[in-house]
Amino acid sequence: MRDLDDSTYRKYIKMITNIVILSLIICISSAFWIMSMTASTYYGNFQPVSPWRWLFSVVVTVLIVSNGFKKKSLDHSGALGGLVVGFILTIANFSFFTSLVTFFLSSSKLTKWKGEAKKHLDSEYKEGGQRNWIQVFCNGAVPTELALLYMIESGPGEIPIDFSRQHTASWMCLSLLAALASSAGDTWASEVGPVLSKSTPRLITTWEKVPVGTNGGVTVVGLASSLLGGTFVGITYFLTQLVFVNDLDISAPQWPIIAFGGLAGLLGSIVDSYLGATMQFSGLDESTGMVVNSPGKEPCGWTVACQPPLSMGFFQARILEWVAISCSRGSSQHRDRTHFCVSCIGRLILYH
Repeated sequence: MRDLDDSTYRKYIKMITNIVILSLIICISSAFWIMSMTASTYYGNFQPVSPWRWLFSVVVTVLIVSNGFKKKSLDHSGALGGLVVGFILTIANFSFFTSLVTFFLSSSKLTKWKGEAKKHLDSEYKEGGQRNWIQVFCNGAVPTELALLYMIESGPGEIPIDFSRQHTASWMCLSLLAALASSAGDTWASEVGPVLSKSTPRLITTWEKVPVGTNGGVTVVGLASSLLGGTFVGITYFLTQLVFVNDLDISAPQWPIIAFGGLAGLLGSIVDSYLGATMQFSGLDESTGMVVNSPGKEPCGWTVACQPPLSMGFFQARILEWVAISCSRGSSQHRDRTHFCVSCIGRLILYH
């Protein structure tokens, strides 16, 4: 009887806790909605965000992050970082949200997939694949910056990707998709390639054979996985566009988003491998036979210098700027606005 009372008491406490949390979420959403209504009063061109969008952005983000924390996909700091990234991307555009969720869930599943085999291949393999705030922001900082600039440019909401009608906002959508697709492609390649590939990895710079786990090593299976990872994110973005965007019939075709996502995933993996081969240290621990990131016997016969990620940020900034200017089809004034926005993002990425 006592056990029954304890069980009932725990259920009661859990129910009360859920009610309190839901009430807090509703209050937070209402406060954000009042703020947006107030801002729209002072700025005529600012459209207030509906309370339902605020509520959805808060509730869904909390649920997904809580689930990731319970399943040990995120640690405490990673969960807090995920709340920030998830909320901003969700409130900005539901296509951003679904792409982020696709990347997060697929990467978490693949990180835990065949964990026993990965223990013998990766000296730094972490049980459960928990991500901390650094890993969250490494993958989510640039998309978050782009989502904020997207909201400044066109406000929260879903738009078709059409450079002839909404040039700057369309560019930001594609840039954000490319960032998430490249992260997914790189993760898929690093999690699937070493396990399924039957061939020895080759260093991307010299094409010489290297041990599994060497920074800059690539395989056909890994590259194919990166293409699939980016394509998966692109398909998710495309399907979300079909559901939430109203004027697709008068806009440019949206299906190239899928191909763009696949290309971004493949390119992201290739660029990451190249930078890993030229800027990260790879050493061989003779006692375990595994590749490590601390000084030891170099598996390739040469020393790989350890460099800060400044060149990566500079490379991303220059590539994004070139793509945006090359795709420009609007007036010279519109191109100037685009160049200004890209330069701002470039500086953010460069000093990230």
